[in-house]
Amino acid sequence: MHSSSNKPILSFWQLWNMSFGFFGIQFGFALQNANVSRIFSTLGANPDDLSLFWLAAPVTGLLVQPIIGYLSDNTWHPTWGRRRPFFFIGALLASIALFLMPNSSALWMAVVVLWLLDGAINVSMEPFRAFVGDKLGSSQQTAGFAMQTFFIGWGAVIASLLPTIFTHLGVSNLPVGGTIPDTVRYSFYSGGAIYFLAVLWTVLTAKETPPEDLDAFRADQRRGKGLVHALKEILGGFTRMPKTMVQLAAVQFFSWIALFAMWIYTTNAIGENVFGTTDAQSVAYQNAGNHVGVMFAVYSGVSALAAFVLPMFARRTSRKFVHMSCLTIGGISLFSIYAIHDLNMLFVPMIGVGIAWASILTMPYAILAGALPAKRMGYYMGVFNFFITIPQIVSGVLLGFVTKYWFAGHPIKTLMLGGVCMAVAGVLTLAVRDQADPVGH
Repeated sequence: MHSSSNKPILSFWQLWNMSFGFFGIQFGFALQNANVSRIFSTLGANPDDLSLFWLAAPVTGLLVQPIIGYLSDNTWHPTWGRRRPFFFIGALLASIALFLMPNSSALWMAVVVLWLLDGAINVSMEPFRAFVGDKLGSSQQTAGFAMQTFFIGWGAVIASLLPTIFTHLGVSNLPVGGTIPDTVRYSFYSGGAIYFLAVLWTVLTAKETPPEDLDAFRADQRRGKGLVHALKEILGGFTRMPKTMVQLAAVQFFSWIALFAMWIYTTNAIGENVFGTTDAQSVAYQNAGNHVGVMFAVYSGVSALAAFVLPMFARRTSRKFVHMSCLTIGGISLFSIYAIHDLNMLFVPMIGVGIAWASILTMPYAILAGALPAKRMGYYMGVFNFFITIPQIVSGVLLGFVTKYWFAGHPIKTLMLGGVCMAVAGVLTLAVRDQADPVGH
């Protein structure tokens, strides 16, 4: 049986195998999102500088993803395929970085390892997005990205909970002598192993089909498209972006400013607003760090469940309507955290954030995949990442200034700003043209 685009309809377990690597990739991201600000603060970082230290993530994405996308589009090996060599190399490097991060004895070491970690995650992650476009016809692409979102959600749930789990197992959660607590250390060790093994599962179980005209593809390879040609292709593609991609860029910009504000500042915001401390060496601050891990686990778990519900709503309405609704819910939820001082009630807004996160990981990619040329799927998915990394860079440069001078050093207000940005992204979704919807609504 074939879909409208003449690609085989894959079974549930084939979708499972090709997406399982994202379970591991998200271990890397989730450990980073929930713990890196905590690690930097424990090693003596000034709170005003946190957003600058986080620039590693977007800058490596900006540099790495289009290049890896271009290279994977122009790679074919009879055994390894097109995307899987990049899955494997990125996973190996990321696992090494996850083992190194909690052993940082100085702030500069942790910052350097974060650059290595983010670069490696980007090498393995970008081809996973193109993988869906390669293997699935239009009728299954939303399901393919939803399966990735499912694994992203559950990977993040477990990874975010690891420090709390280790605390309950009796592992020390105290930063003795300014060092990183053992709970965080063991969490990163576990994450490094799981990252590598999950990606290896996809490498070994998912097959790739060769390019349609393999002889012509080989001829292009033999002509030796050098570095200069590659750079021209990479940069030239920006002037030929599909209109849908340009429209989605504005939505992504505000969505990811909101997410970056949340990842950087939630630990400090909850530490000050609920636990009454900004001292990273205190027991209360480390407990706040654990609680934020549980909060992040809640939004990740909700996203894993929502990943399978959202496509059903999209079929009944439209992908645009679903994305607009989810972003609006997420924005209101993130904004509301400032008014909550009860630990258990803090999980409620995380439900709304999880709904938005599920849509952010699914709907833009499903809308985009239908508007991209098949031969350049990897490249354009890499370029699309610019509209994730650029707002993160803007956040990294400006949010520290905004928090210090506009919000008098109160990070909870930065979370409120993030909520406003996410709601703005929801409104901007109305301007997007989804090619799967002939009337554009």
